Amino acid sequence: MNTTPGEGGASRQDLAATAVASRWEGPGGYREALAVGMPLMVSMGSVTLMQFTDRIFLGRHSVAEIAAAVPSGIASFLFLSFFLGVATCVSVLVAQYAGACRPERVGPALWQGVWFSLFSGVILAGLAFLGGPLFALAGHPEQVRGLEVDYFFILTLGAGFMILSATLSSYFSGLGQTVPVMLVNLAGAALNVPLDYALIFGAWGAPELGIRGAAMATVAGSATSCLLFVWLMLRSPEARARHNFAAARLEPEMLLRLLRIGLPAGVQFFLDILAITGFSLLVGRLGMVELSATNIAFSINSLTYLPVVGLSIATSILVGRSQGQGRPDIAQRATDNILRLSLAWMWAVGLVFVLLPGPLLALFETTPGMATLAGDPAFADIRDMGVVLLRYVALYSLIDGVTIVYFGALKGAGDTRFVMLSMLVASIGVLILPAWWMVETGFGGIHGPWLCLTGYIAVLAGAFSLRYHGGKWRRIQVIETERKTGG
Repeated sequence: MNTTPGEGGASRQDLAATAVASRWEGPGGYREALAVGMPLMVSMGSVTLMQFTDRIFLGRHSVAEIAAAVPSGIASFLFLSFFLGVATCVSVLVAQYAGACRPERVGPALWQGVWFSLFSGVILAGLAFLGGPLFALAGHPEQVRGLEVDYFFILTLGAGFMILSATLSSYFSGLGQTVPVMLVNLAGAALNVPLDYALIFGAWGAPELGIRGAAMATVAGSATSCLLFVWLMLRSPEARARHNFAAARLEPEMLLRLLRIGLPAGVQFFLDILAITGFSLLVGRLGMVELSATNIAFSINSLTYLPVVGLSIATSILVGRSQGQGRPDIAQRATDNILRLSLAWMWAVGLVFVLLPGPLLALFETTPGMATLAGDPAFADIRDMGVVLLRYVALYSLIDGVTIVYFGALKGAGDTRFVMLSMLVASIGVLILPAWWMVETGFGGIHGPWLCLTGYIAVLAGAFSLRYHGGKWRRIQVIETERKTGG
């Protein structure tokens, strides 16, 4: 073996440096992936911060409120998830039109999303009254049920702001302008955290509203994000040219194009949230300790999950742009590089969950002296179970990194129908039915449903990976071909 520094050693160093440079530079390289993805990671991290602090404050106000917040928050999100899934596909259209150098079609794509968002908000406001029957059916303890209904009602009533904010965010993301998205979400987090504290605990002259105050703060944050996105559009001459009011009319052909890729994406998102909602409701039947520990583990899991969702959005943008350019090779390069970044993040955060579960769980401990409701379990029991559940989170987070990135790639290419069908089969056959049986029979205790959750994520990772490497997404056409004029 030649290890001479001047020959073999130097050549190996050169090869290593060349390999790193080849992955870093150029279209779809690490530099471009990070330029698009890092602001989205920070953006989704700010959403994580809002949810995390929301639940920390609620946990310190009452154990029953943290037990109620996650299932009712997930249930509310379930109702808006379908509409949200459709609205986020605005970014796919915008990215592909931008990649195809057709800026005149970007404005109509945005406006169909805006009209869809307004329609969605009206429907969601009508669904806000379904919380009572829903949580009565879940069979949760009485002291939790009333809190769940209040939280669900306020969040769902104001959910239209979240849909519209997602549409406007998708416009900027689709153009690759992810820094404005980051800034708006950071501003929303900066407003939401003090509002949470004031309205939950009654600080600074505000009324003490507990879980209702947390919901009001969340709705206020979404409304603020909408206003900031509109302000950013109005102050940009380039943006004003793209989304001028001439493009504000309903355009049936473009709306159908959005729905063609958006409806399967919306159903997929709905099924995913339905599966997690069903899981949370089923675990609640095991008891307050199991429900509270599961909800805290999900809250901590968001520290891992949502930043990688930001990378998934970046994958959709880069794949969509490359497909619009007719360059699936660049789309594949970007996806592979973002997958490596995703797995590195998941591994690092999962290690923290395994090595330092105690300090993370202690953040949710009820403040001494705070009033608790009858039936609130001892936090020591919740903490002991939470340590076990965080090990499950660390395990499936690595698998979930594959699922999330390949989902973003397939969505960016418009391959949303396969994703929908995979989610349908996995959510019913791998998660809900087996978890229901285990809860009803008591088989495995808390481990039974959590093993089902881990298996569900693993099945999705395998299905999305096989679909992506099969390459059918390369041949999908989302946008219309440009009409040629002239002789």
